Amino acid sequence: MEFGILGLELSGKTTIFSLLTGHAPGPGRGKLAHVGIAQVPDDRLDRLSALFSPRKHTPATVRFVDVPGIVKGGSASLNLPELRTMDGLAVVVRGFASDSVPHPEGSVDPVRDLELLETELLLADLGVATNRLERLGRDLGKRRTPELEAEHAVLERCRCQLETGAPLRTLNLGPEELRLLKGFTFFTLKPMLVVLNCAESDAGDLDGAARRAGLERWRSQPKVAVSAVSATIEEEVSRLEPADQAVFLAELGLPDRALDRLLREAYGLLGLISFFTVGEDECRAWSVVRGTPAVKAAGEIHSDLERGFIRAEVVAWDELLAAGSLAACRQRATLRLEGRDYVVQDGEVIHFRFSV
Repeated sequence: MEFGILGLELSGKTTIFSLLTGHAPGPGRGKLAHVGIAQVPDDRLDRLSALFSPRKHTPATVRFVDVPGIVKGGSASLNLPELRTMDGLAVVVRGFASDSVPHPEGSVDPVRDLELLETELLLADLGVATNRLERLGRDLGKRRTPELEAEHAVLERCRCQLETGAPLRTLNLGPEELRLLKGFTFFTLKPMLVVLNCAESDAGDLDGAARRAGLERWRSQPKVAVSAVSATIEEEVSRLEPADQAVFLAELGLPDRALDRLLREAYGLLGLISFFTVGEDECRAWSVVRGTPAVKAAGEIHSDLERGFIRAEVVAWDELLAAGSLAACRQRATLRLEGRDYVVQDGEVIHFRFSV
């Protein structure tokens, strides 16, 4: 799954991207987008690995694409192919003041910046919808089909919504309408993670920083989450040894890194859950969309497992830890057999039986 990171220039979005992925774009990046992979922290996987001591420990991942800073009136630059194909968008707004790094809009105002960025996304979507409606109008003048008429109707709904200044994610669209719109990759239909890059002084109260910045009203929108980080503090934490990181975070009154929480927010916003495979060779988290049947989850590991699926041996991660081994789970009858249509639940440990 993939998230695009965008924001105004000097918002700190590239610093956040680098901290998330460990990938530092070099100087003179120009108009290029940069790609990096972030590992989703999961205490459940850590504890399973501690039980099995595997040769390999593989967390779930999210792919991030950092695009060049957006400028006011720059909706045309949003048509980068990398950004259009993203599953979700992480929109970074600046919440810190700096004399050495002046804000491009002249003052720090996260609400104004978020509204500006949303406007650029809306305008980009409106351009796509308008252009397609013009072509559809010509096509419908030559021949009328139910498919073209249905597409025209849903795009007209989208155009009207966008012209009111409202994102498409707030429009009540049915499954068939969403299917018709899938190929347009509208920005404002994607899940959006709002990230406030706040001042060092706010690092100990990140939720409060988001409230004080006026970002709470976005939380009520469907498919939107709001998170806050202090990139400056996160940089300091990243330079410390793991044991020292825990001490530093405890002094701030934080249970973990804000970047870790941001990653979990992004993961959940895409509707993803994790199931685990365990053993001496590898303990691994696999990502599937909530509601995925067992046979499709098997296919995430290998197509042969899906093609030759026989059954799934399933146990909850905490029950496995309590028992101490899969053999003990069998004795306790907490390891159960499930068929191909069983819906995988978050945190389950699964072993797939197959034959090809």
